[in-house]
Parts: sequence; structure tokens; C-alpha cells
Amino acid sequence: MSCTIWWIRRDLRLHDNQALDAARRDGQVVIPLWIFDPALINSPNTGRKRFAFLREGLCALDKELRLRGSRLIVRHGAPGDVLQVLLLETGASAVYAKADHTPYARRRDSAIASTLPLHLFAGTTVHPPGSVLKADGGPYSLFSAFRSTWLSLPLPGTASLIPTPHNLQSPPAVIGDPLEPGTEENSASSELFPAGEAAALQRLEQFVQGGLATYGEQRNRLDQLATSCLSPYLRFGMLSPRHAVVAALEALPGAASGARAWLDELIWRDFFTHVLHHFPYVQHQSFREKYRSFRWRDDEIGLTAWQQGQTGYPVVDAAMRQLQETGWLPNRARMIAASFLSKHLLLDWRDGERWFRRQLLDGDLAANNGNWQWVAGTGTDAAPYFRIFNPITQGKKHDPDGQYVRHWVPELATVSTKFVHEPWQMPPEVQQAAGCIIGEVYPWPIVDHRMARDRALAFYRSDVQFVD
Repeated sequence: MSCTIWWIRRDLRLHDNQALDAARRDGQVVIPLWIFDPALINSPNTGRKRFAFLREGLCALDKELRLRGSRLIVRHGAPGDVLQVLLLETGASAVYAKADHTPYARRRDSAIASTLPLHLFAGTTVHPPGSVLKADGGPYSLFSAFRSTWLSLPLPGTASLIPTPHNLQSPPAVIGDPLEPGTEENSASSELFPAGEAAALQRLEQFVQGGLATYGEQRNRLDQLATSCLSPYLRFGMLSPRHAVVAALEALPGAASGARAWLDELIWRDFFTHVLHHFPYVQHQSFREKYRSFRWRDDEIGLTAWQQGQTGYPVVDAAMRQLQETGWLPNRARMIAASFLSKHLLLDWRDGERWFRRQLLDGDLAANNGNWQWVAGTGTDAAPYFRIFNPITQGKKHDPDGQYVRHWVPELATVSTKFVHEPWQMPPEVQQAAGCIIGEVYPWPIVDHRMARDRALAFYRSDVQFVD
């Protein structure tokens, strides 16, 4: 019987999968293949929690495949070598995979396609890079214009989503490497983010039925789980981005403001992937040329305090501790923490971007890089230096009763709402009563907000580089 290989990369799902659908149409037997690529496994940007989440997702996918008469084949090695061997072993006619748009993935796929029958399909984004362009054929660098053109293109509907196959032919007697779930690294996150396609679809339904209507008003609240919490599933393709967009569009009549706000977030996801595709240099340097020569401060003590959630600013510390414990953060917390590093401490945004990417379950180069550059003011942005988040007012606005801070910073558990976002303002007797002595139980702020804001404005406006 004719045989094809479905090379799984960022599409750990059976529903709405263009690569799988093409492999099934061109072969009677499809070999589902996952390759553990040493270049990615051994990368310093590969975090333990995300790797464990991936392994759990692969186990879930294997289970779904076995229910349909198939199974997942896992191998370790350089992808080109693994594919060449498997093609010879099985006599498969071709390899089908989803296009990936990171610089490494594009180099890898180009090299493989030059010698092997590799066919790439869209699906990592709703509109693939190259399809959303300006009138002159160039790529967009501003979100608002990109969004307008993105929305003008044909949008997916329920009928366009590819159904989940009911049955799959069992692959031939192909030997695969064992796949062991890594629950120990992911134990803190497994309750909120159980891996796999089934969990993703359930989370999507819960969000559409319960949280989407109020998403526009509540999504920035830190003391409530008011976001979709779908980013880890979109990161690994356990959920189709087209499926998510269809859900947003179908919800517009009854949940207009929430659905529009969520749709914008999904478009931002496409936008940052397009930016990375067209401007791959952003992986290592600022998008905006004028900021590429910035001499950021060198402050290892400040960087470590930020990483460990010991800055003395409660909402920043809560965010950084949540990140380390769970591997996830709501977007508002990401922006507050990123702004503090790049604007208050004037540390290189790339240090923060790398730290986030290692810690996050949804750590994705395009989205993480794009968001960090947006906050730091070095990316696709028109007025960077004015956007400096005040961590005190941000905490009071988005965690008004201090519940988020008290949960993640237990040293402040007994501090009153009046002082919970600026505990250094507590008089000594109040500190004693709360059992929270500033400088002993909880640190003093490592930088004064007013001074840091003025310093950041001068830094971004001046052609003279900052000298510590």
C-alpha cells in the first residue's frame, strides 16, 4: 500500500490539520512521526516545564492515534537524517509537515527539501506569511494596518475546518524510541494546563461559554482567571488557530466586545509570526534601527532580583514567582514585568525575552520576541519611550484588593490592602503588626519609581548612551 509520513512539529492534533489531511489523501497508510531534534532539545531556550508539557502532549496524541488504529513513531536525531532513514525503511513516497517560520526551522526545512520529498502546508497561523501584504507587496510593520488587511482576507468558517479522522491505517512495523511522560517537571502546571488536544478543545469550549463575553472588560484583572488560557495549546498546535478564530467570529453576535478583543489577540499572534518571517534579524536585535546601538545597563544583581521576584515591587514579584512556579502568566502580568526590566532597570530586553522563553509553557520565539520588543519600545511601535508602566498603579488597578499579590508573595499575606502594593509605606508599627518588616521579610524596592521613569525617558530620548 502507498505510504506517507506526517512529520509532526507544531501540530499535535488530529482536527483541522492540513498536513495530516494531505498525507492521508496521498497515502493509504500515514506514519505519524515526531523527531526529538538535538538542536532544539539542547538549546538553552528549551525550558523543562515546556519540554514536559510537550512530552505530555505527545503521549496524549499517541493515545488518540491508537484509538483510531494508528500510533506515534518517535525518533531522536537530526531531522534530515531521521527522515532519510525512515523513507528508505518504509518506502514512503513523501513527507508532509506544517510550515514553521522561525529562522532555524526555515533553514532546516530548506536543506531537507533540497534532497528529500518534503511538502509544507499552512496552519501555524490563520493567514500564512506572504499573504498579508501592503499594496506595494511589502510586509507590514504596524499592527493596525496589518489587522485591517488581515480582516479583509477570506476568514475561516466552521465548514472550512478539517474534521478529525475516525480511522487511520496502522503504520508498518516501524521501530520508534520510547516516549516517557515527564510529569515531575510539569506537576505544578498540570492542573491548570493538562496537555493534549482534548484538553485544548475543552478549554476552548469553557472559555467561549463562560469567559468570552466579559473578556474585553476583565482580561487585565490579575486577581481573576479572566483570559482564555489557550496560549500553550496554540503554541504546540494542540488547538488549531483557525478553530480559535472561528470560535471568536461565531461569538460576535452575543459577545461582541469580548469576541472582538480576543480576535485582536489572535491577530497579534499572526502579526508577530509574520514579523519574524519577514524580518528574521529581530531574533537577535531590535526591530528599530535607532535602538540597535543602545548600551543597556549591566546589572547582574538587578537581573537576578527580577528573575527571582525580589524587586520590592509586589505586582512585579508576584508575576515573576507565578512564572517560575507555573510556567504561565496572564498578558497584563507579562507586560508589567517586562516594562520593569527594560524601563525601570534599563536592562537589555533580550535578557528578559530569553528568561521568559525558557520559563513559559507557551514560550514561542515570534510572540515572545514581539511582545518584549513592543514593551521595550524597540519593536514595531511608533512612540516607545512614553509607555512606562508604573508598577504601583498597575497593581492597584488590576489587583485592587491585592489577592494576586498575596497569593504569589506570601510575605505580604497579612498586609492590608492600603499598603499591599507599596508595603515600604507602612509605618514601623504597622510592619510589626503585619509581621512584614521591610528589608528583612520583604525587600525594599531596588529602584525608585520616579527616578527610574525620568532616567528611562532621558535614556530613550538621548543620543548619548547611558553610563551607570
